[in-house]
Amino acid sequence: MPHVCKKITGRLTSAIAKQEDVSVQLEALDIMADMLCRQGGLLVNFHPSILSCLLPQLTSPRLAVRKRTIIALGHLVMSCGNLVFVDLIEHLLSELSRNESMSTTRTYIQCIAAISRQAGHRIGEYLEKIIPLVVKFCSVDDDELREYCIQAFESFVRRCPKEVYPHVPTVISICLKYLTYDPNYNYDDEDEDENAMDADGVDEDYQGSDDEYSDDDDMSWKVRRAAAKCLDAVVSTRHEMLPEFYRTVSPALIARFKEREENVKADVFHAYLSLLKQTRPAQSWLCDPDAMEQGETPLTMLQSQVSMIVKALHKQMKEKSVKTRQCCFNMLTELVNVLPGALTQHIPVLIPGIIFSLNDKSSSSNLKIDALSCLYVILCNHQPKVFHPHVQAIVPPVVACVGDPFYKITSEALLVTQQLVKVIRPLDQTDVFDASPYISDLFACTIKRLKAADIDQEVKERAISCMGQIICNLGDSLGADLPGTLHIFLERLKNEITRLTTVKALTLIAGSQLKINLRPILGEAVPILASFLRKNQRALKLSTLAALDILVKNYSDSVTPAMIDAVLAELPPLINESDMHVSQMAISFLTTLARVHPDSLSKISGSILAELIALVRSPLLQGGALSAMLEFFQALVATGTASLDVKNSRSTDSIRLLALLSLGEVGHHVDLSGQPELKTVILDAFSSASEEVKSAASYALGSISVGNLPEYLPFVLQEISGQPKRQYLLLHSLKEIISSASVAGLKPYVENVWALLLKHCECTEEGTRNVVAECLGKLTLIDPETLLPRLKGYLLSGSSYARSSVVTAVKFTISDHPQTIDPLLKNCIGDFLKTLEDPDLNVRRVALVTFNSAAHNKPSLIRDLLDTVLPHLYNETKVRKDLIREVEMGPFKHTVDDGLDIRKAAFECMYTLLDSCLDRLDIFEFLNHVEDGLKDHYDIKMLTFLMLARLSSLCPSAVLQRLDRLVEPLRATCTTKVKANSVKQEFEKQDELKRSAMRAVVALLTIPEAEKSPLMSEFQSQISSNPELAAIFDSIQRDSSSANMESMDTT
Repeated sequence: MPHVCKKITGRLTSAIAKQEDVSVQLEALDIMADMLCRQGGLLVNFHPSILSCLLPQLTSPRLAVRKRTIIALGHLVMSCGNLVFVDLIEHLLSELSRNESMSTTRTYIQCIAAISRQAGHRIGEYLEKIIPLVVKFCSVDDDELREYCIQAFESFVRRCPKEVYPHVPTVISICLKYLTYDPNYNYDDEDEDENAMDADGVDEDYQGSDDEYSDDDDMSWKVRRAAAKCLDAVVSTRHEMLPEFYRTVSPALIARFKEREENVKADVFHAYLSLLKQTRPAQSWLCDPDAMEQGETPLTMLQSQVSMIVKALHKQMKEKSVKTRQCCFNMLTELVNVLPGALTQHIPVLIPGIIFSLNDKSSSSNLKIDALSCLYVILCNHQPKVFHPHVQAIVPPVVACVGDPFYKITSEALLVTQQLVKVIRPLDQTDVFDASPYISDLFACTIKRLKAADIDQEVKERAISCMGQIICNLGDSLGADLPGTLHIFLERLKNEITRLTTVKALTLIAGSQLKINLRPILGEAVPILASFLRKNQRALKLSTLAALDILVKNYSDSVTPAMIDAVLAELPPLINESDMHVSQMAISFLTTLARVHPDSLSKISGSILAELIALVRSPLLQGGALSAMLEFFQALVATGTASLDVKNSRSTDSIRLLALLSLGEVGHHVDLSGQPELKTVILDAFSSASEEVKSAASYALGSISVGNLPEYLPFVLQEISGQPKRQYLLLHSLKEIISSASVAGLKPYVENVWALLLKHCECTEEGTRNVVAECLGKLTLIDPETLLPRLKGYLLSGSSYARSSVVTAVKFTISDHPQTIDPLLKNCIGDFLKTLEDPDLNVRRVALVTFNSAAHNKPSLIRDLLDTVLPHLYNETKVRKDLIREVEMGPFKHTVDDGLDIRKAAFECMYTLLDSCLDRLDIFEFLNHVEDGLKDHYDIKMLTFLMLARLSSLCPSAVLQRLDRLVEPLRATCTTKVKANSVKQEFEKQDELKRSAMRAVVALLTIPEAEKSPLMSEFQSQISSNPELAAIFDSIQRDSSSANMESMDTT
């Protein structure tokens, strides 16, 4: 193929240049464009000649030729060298400046927009020259030219985010001006909007006589459409300007919902949808308690505009146009997702509009589906009582939709019905609404779908869920219909396709406050459920365990020992460390059993207990699974089951360890000061040979002290002063005391403890300093007004050890929930972060660690300091030659990089900022340092690969601009060979690096157009031609797609 392309290129260029036969010319341009698109990189040598044959065609008398030339040039700039690119841009700029004729000027503007769309990352540096020209042409009275100018702005905004930044205000004001540009139509009277359709026809006739319009048709709608699309681009790409958008763009868009041209109206709606979508991801930091105090946030500004939005939409919801009504529903859905409860005041106005589309004969299927899904979201996100006055109107059309022959409408209507059931009888509220008139209709339409065997899978599942909800909320009113319906559920439970949904529905019913009588089906259902525990479908196991748990809780009198045995037989394989969530659910089930059916536990001493004990020993046991395990053992002890004799290991260390930890737990809650020998026993344990026993003893001493502070705290302080060798362990005891004791109990000792800690904060041993710092930080929380200023004072200490202890102490005052110290901390954290300029390397490193903790747990503390902190942070990401030294180890020389830890800390901060402060970062500056990190040490490469993957989803357009510079280091990593005589770890490290780099590549390829980059496509072909890399690449792609499926499966 490549040599064919090279052969025909010369012929094509001459066919294009001749301009004899237009049809030949058009075909040649088509082929040329296609070749450049697919094989552009191979034709590099021909690019100059291709360019010189294409440029003259931009002034061709035939518009079709110009159009195809622009397409070909768009494909050329994706792969051409810099010289060709510069020639092209210089030519366009000089022609635009000459502005010979309106017709060619339009073409040149279109061409620039096309180049920007295809290669925005290259045109960025020329924007300073281009934008003033485009702005100037906007004011020329030519609608077509205006449309092209605004389209060019849109492509700059989307493709050159950094360079267009200073011009965004200009672009917004031009768009707002032309959004309302409708010279031939008078919108004087808002209320006559209904007659707009009739007025349209009259208007059209008078346009021909107007001089400006060469065409009989009015072109101004194209200008308005371009303006709406351009605003959409601005809103989608500049989330840092959200407050500004709500001040200026939002009211302007709302005012244009009345637009008379349907296509333009759809784009206006779409722009507003983009604004709402931008407001949604930002919620994590908008809900920040400190941010709320700063007055107007995008969410509060949106809240204040809701009534304007509803007023504008209300008129549109009964329009003839299906497209307009669909836009209204999408808008309301997104609005409620962003601001749940926003429409509380407006339900009476909106419900008739939704019902209108459900009943309207002319409504398309898609419109009905959109109306139903909008109604569903509104029902889910508002209080039930808001809808009670409207139930009478809502139920009939929804019931009719459940009976609709089109399965998608039925499916959506069943979802709404399920939510309606919760609305008409909310079980958690006393506010009584009489649901009885509606029950038979809702039941009848659902049971019909539940019984049908020959319907769509989704309808089957939703009919089961909906009926589950009906029985859960209205089961006491179903009378004789209930047993028959439950037997249908039993049938569905036996069917592989519907079993998961049925298990979830049964869980819902079993948990109902109405105490629904499930006894008729339990005998058959429980053994079926037990059999599901051995199926290889994780979601089914989890749901089944939840169902069994609630059945045992609420129907204990009907669950027979035989049923329980059937379930217990299936449990051992489920309790292991390979799947902690399943283990947690299984242990929770056992806990319920211990509380409700203690007799049945005598059967678990065998294999189940062995699995439980094995899991207790697992280092992976933590979080929810650990809590479930502790609850189970508490329940077990409470039952007093005798047959559970766990044989203890005879090794004395293990017994001492258990005894010490138990003493600590008991002493925490009970005062043990009556045991005189306790102190000596624990202090003896400090001399044990086993590290584990030592740390258990230090924990026990601290925990016992909490039980009686006046007795033990002075003793601990005295020991710290008198026993320098045991200092580290004793300080750990002190940490336990400060962390666990009540504030009131500690208050009297604060001064003594503080004085003691200060003596040790200059200790040369880093481990000791860290414990001291943690104690200082947690002590500061007890009396922040007094102690925080003191901490700040020690920043001036001459000892770098003291400074690093103080900065680390601040880290322990920050947590992810609101505390009294927060406002004080916000005022002075800047002073602590000034240590990022400290001459001592270690102080700078701990300052970064503290900064990272703040950015992660409470971003509001540091958001406003980023402008001053970021330059210092970025400074620490650089490799410094003066910190690299050579160490001789026998005959070998080994290089040690003392700056590695601080660089790692800096990159970790950068990773955290992506999550918490993205809107305050200059992404291009950020990317510069990510790029350096890609070439750094193993640990830092791993971090920057992760960052690249995050950045690909967070700000794809910026990453795309830098793609070529990012691909090179990734490629270098993947093609590095380890020396043959290296140790095994080196090979493993290199493998891990390759996998991690490949994950970044897979993430980059999720950006649309990433593969158009010549370097990226070359790298892709390199991957596919190397079996090892291709295998890694495929397995990662499979993992990422199955991860998406898994997350959908368990939701």
